[in-house]
Amino acid sequence: MIEIKNKKASYDYFIEEEIECGIVLKGTEIKSIREGNANLKDCYAIVRNNEVFLLNMYIAKYNDASIFNHDERRTRKLLLNKREILKLRDRVEISGYTLIPIKLYFKGNKAKILLGVGKGKKNYDKRESIKEKDMKRDIEKLLKNR
Repeated sequence: MIEIKNKKASYDYFIEEEIECGIVLKGTEIKSIREGNANLKDCYAIVRNNEVFLLNMYIAKYNDASIFNHDERRTRKLLLNKREILKLRDRVEISGYTLIPIKLYFKGNKAKILLGVGKGKKNYDKRESIKEKDMKRDIEKLLKNR
């Protein structure tokens, strides 16, 4: 099962809410994702004209495609209910939150994006999360060695 994660999302942001949404893709993009050739590292989502779009997501060109291959970093539309879109728009505009894709995966034969609503961390917050992660790792090591 193909699952592409954004590892920097939990490091750079406090994720408060997660929403699963569909994504509009072309045929060559789906084939490339199934091969594992995608990256969520620097991408983010915006709400524009009551629609949600994913910007700067990298999907490599499909090798076996002809001249009808896709643009690697094109803007892709996300599929959500109107109520969810309005809720996200209010959170982003009023509260200053950011929409960050956390992971890309397949549910059945459909590609889905797990979209996180979060606020950015400061440097001291990032150091704190590194300390917590190290402490958890040390505790697990001690328990494993017993």
